[in-house]
Amino acid sequence: MPKIKDTFSDSCVRCDRLASFLSEIRATEPSYFAKPVPSFGSERPKILVVGLAPGMHGANRTGRPFTGDYAGILLYETLHKFGFSNKSESVNKTDGLTLIDIRITNAVRCLPPQNKPTGEEVKNCNKFLLEEISRVKKNGVILALGGVAHGACLRALELKPTLFPFGHESLHQLPNGLSLLSSYHCSRYNTQTKRLTESMFHAVFEKAKSLVS
Repeated sequence: MPKIKDTFSDSCVRCDRLASFLSEIRATEPSYFAKPVPSFGSERPKILVVGLAPGMHGANRTGRPFTGDYAGILLYETLHKFGFSNKSESVNKTDGLTLIDIRITNAVRCLPPQNKPTGEEVKNCNKFLLEEISRVKKNGVILALGGVAHGACLRALELKPTLFPFGHESLHQLPNGLSLLSSYHCSRYNTQTKRLTESMFHAVFEKAKSLVS
């Protein structure tokens, strides 16, 4: 495991483009969180779910990953189905939702324009992702939602992507003892086009649960 050099702060402004964009959002939407979004869930999880980045009217508004937008609907319903949460819906940070043995974060903590972070922005946020990976219990699972998240996890661990290729339901044993399990992202586009179906997503979590049981 590479050495952890920095810990997360929602006052981070390392990425000029993202910091400037969030400043604009705070001016036009003063009720929005519009800062780097903290992770959510168990402090020492068995499973770490890694998404791409906050959505404009989701995590960027509520301050909780996958909360308040379409992508979070399937995720939180699935977490509840498999016993990883006490509720099937995530509304806001005061809704009483708790996660069990699982933690959710993003490869990039700030809302990127057009939901497309640059490679440099992913790299800048890697220090925070490494911090999250270090929390995962021995023999735990990193569950990457999408190719960007998959690649960010490998970068954080200083591993070559060619040795651990991305694919839906791909599973790799990592040198640090953790497993890297990946899925297509539960975005509106992927679910509405049926690239990712509910049953496909459930199968990924069923596999993740079996790995940590």
